[in-house]
Amino acid sequence: MTDEQTRLGELRDEIDQLDRQIMDLISARARCAQEVAAVKLAAHPGEDVFFYRPEREAQVLRRIKEQNPGPLSGEEMARLFREIMSACLSLEKPMHIAFLGPAGTFTQSAALKHFGHSVISVPLPAIDAVFREVESGAAHYGVVPVENSTEGMINHTLDMFMSSPLKICGEVQLRIHHHLMCAPDTDEKNISRIYSHQQSFAQCRQWLDANRYGIERVTVSSNAEAARRASEEPGTAAIAGDMAGELYGLEKLANSIEDRPDNTTRFLIIGWEAVSLSGHDKSSILVSMRNKPGALYQLLEPFHRHGLSLTRLETRPSPSGTWAYVFYIDFEGHMDDPKVSKVLAEVDEEAVELKRLGSYPIGVL
Repeated sequence: MTDEQTRLGELRDEIDQLDRQIMDLISARARCAQEVAAVKLAAHPGEDVFFYRPEREAQVLRRIKEQNPGPLSGEEMARLFREIMSACLSLEKPMHIAFLGPAGTFTQSAALKHFGHSVISVPLPAIDAVFREVESGAAHYGVVPVENSTEGMINHTLDMFMSSPLKICGEVQLRIHHHLMCAPDTDEKNISRIYSHQQSFAQCRQWLDANRYGIERVTVSSNAEAARRASEEPGTAAIAGDMAGELYGLEKLANSIEDRPDNTTRFLIIGWEAVSLSGHDKSSILVSMRNKPGALYQLLEPFHRHGLSLTRLETRPSPSGTWAYVFYIDFEGHMDDPKVSKVLAEVDEEAVELKRLGSYPIGVL
């Protein structure tokens, strides 16, 4: 044997030994997760027990990223631990996660990024259907888009919070890469129609005008639906993501055609229970103010005075009357923090209505 073969054999033996150690440790972690479930069930007999704790998982993933020694990046190491945690949690109780479908959408990608692949993902046809699925108890949590860095807020999601009793339990941000794709046997020169969601068309407008000007653009309910149609209809293409393309067996004609390279969509995790402090949190509220001069100033001034950073302020028409408005506000901090409680008490004194949508960990992955 050459020196190279000898050294490679030694390294492979070392890898095999490390793999056995990793497997033993993962198995030990899984047994601990089962014991956690047993302790919780014993302490709350006959009750619905929440095994998933968003604040605890966020703390673990942050610690993994901070303590990661390399050479894998902190993001990659946290992603691996995310899947280990997902698999261990499924031993306690498999979770049903509702998302804006069909299968293959960016919302499903966001759901799997946040919860891992050991959950049961349930596709639903509309944002309001996701809310109803969680409200009914058929799903433990739901995942819905709330804003895109290119096109702004998803108003349907904001409006649902006005009437829904659900809380925001988490957030996840997903880099959005759009690809122009078609069926393998499609001649690119014969493409006469492109399918996609209206948001995707908007996010790729400049590229389409420059490279596919004159081709008919047909809006459909989702990128996954666009991919399905392109896989079945001759002479068509779709703008969709990798998951939808793989699901329907499409080939890429052009990669990453989004107009902005930093194109990102933020998704919210919705559920029933309040989330405890994680140490790096965000809160969301809905506020209806009296229609009088200085109303917006009175709403925002306590945040400035107490040093709370606003991350989002949106205005939506109020369902209670013409020319009345509701403010949707995201800010850094947790509602259990005394400083935040003081600010919300001041806002509540001036507001017609203050609805606390929830506090939750700032997205780690």
